[in-house]
Amino acid sequence: MLLSPGSGAPLPAVAGVVAKAFGALGLLGLLGLLGALGLVGVLTASSATPTPVPDGLLDQRDRTAATRAAEPWVWPTGTRVVERGWEPPSDDYAAGHRGIDVPAPIGTLADAVDGGTVAFAGPVGGRSVVTIDHGGGLVSTLDSVQPLVAAGDDVRQGDPVGRVSVGHCPATAPCLHLGARVDGRYVDPMPYLPPAEWPVLLPESAWPG
Repeated sequence: MLLSPGSGAPLPAVAGVVAKAFGALGLLGLLGLLGALGLVGVLTASSATPTPVPDGLLDQRDRTAATRAAEPWVWPTGTRVVERGWEPPSDDYAAGHRGIDVPAPIGTLADAVDGGTVAFAGPVGGRSVVTIDHGGGLVSTLDSVQPLVAAGDDVRQGDPVGRVSVGHCPATAPCLHLGARVDGRYVDPMPYLPPAEWPVLLPESAWPG
């Protein structure tokens, strides 16, 4: 049997007294009665005390969110070889290389590096590009490709979105240029990708013939 704090009286009996007292005393009188019985502190404490969070649960949530945020893109042509890497410009208008170049024969399918919505697909400055909005301010750009999608299309990671064409790189050394922007500013796309396989440049004396 449950007892009311400090009184030794069963809670059902206390509840009956409280019900009768409420009709006779009104709200203010009831509060005074509850205070005398020591129930006000019990009621307020039980409603104000938050449910404790098990140790480590918040840490696990943080780790899960961080893992999801760090999930890599896929390489747009399957190859991880980088011909030319990121070369940050000194300012927004200075020369540089705002992305990476991946060697790819003309006509190679170029895939979406991650899921999102096609923000643009078409010519820019004489070259055809596909831009995909991945949400959270993150955007990827594939240059130069003949688009297989249109603005507004939803794509999943790995979906073909274009075919490599001449533009960013010449026909004699075709490539796909992958760019990344965060909140409108170009950033190095490499942290979003699995590790690259950089080409090994041999000394001239090592070449056959």
